[in-house]
Amino acid sequence: MIPVLLADDETLIRTALATMLDLEPDLDVVAHVDSGEELLALWQQRVRSGEPVAVAVLDLQMTGLDGIDTAVRLLEQTPNAGVLIVTSHGRPGYLKRALSAGVRGFLPKTSSASTLASVIRTVHDGGRYVDPALAAEAISTGDSPLTAREADVLEFAIDGASIEEIARRAHLAVGTTRNYLSSAMTKLAVANRYEAALKARELGWI
Repeated sequence: MIPVLLADDETLIRTALATMLDLEPDLDVVAHVDSGEELLALWQQRVRSGEPVAVAVLDLQMTGLDGIDTAVRLLEQTPNAGVLIVTSHGRPGYLKRALSAGVRGFLPKTSSASTLASVIRTVHDGGRYVDPALAAEAISTGDSPLTAREADVLEFAIDGASIEEIARRAHLAVGTTRNYLSSAMTKLAVANRYEAALKARELGWI
């Protein structure tokens, strides 16, 4: 049996994934939690107790530690562990950051349960899987100059939201949000946050 630890802060999606994966004869969802912090705590417990290394299935965007930050900390403890990201935000910049961190699987939440199960097996066996459409998009857009947080705040700015609203959505302080937006505007050579968001969207960076 392949042990699986699942983290997603959307309860309905998380429990549905856990239920579907448990139907697979060779997969065992040993726990599913709603944050990267909780998953790391469970992971550490398993490492200390000498239990088999699990495959971690992480949502990309979670409150607190996001999926990639969680993966980085997890892989510091167990460098050869299988980690995969599932997301409804398949931006090329996120894909490149995930692969650089050592994540071995990256696929959209629109994937079927059978595809996810297959990717878990691939990752567990030491292989890699990246959704072909996301990979092609990442290759075509080139490297983004934006940090992950700059991309986040720009995505929240795309609908013309105020800085205060962007800060609330991104779970950041207003001053921090303003700094990220200013940095992104400078990098993209535009006059305001809305133009920055549009340009980044056109280039596939958000």
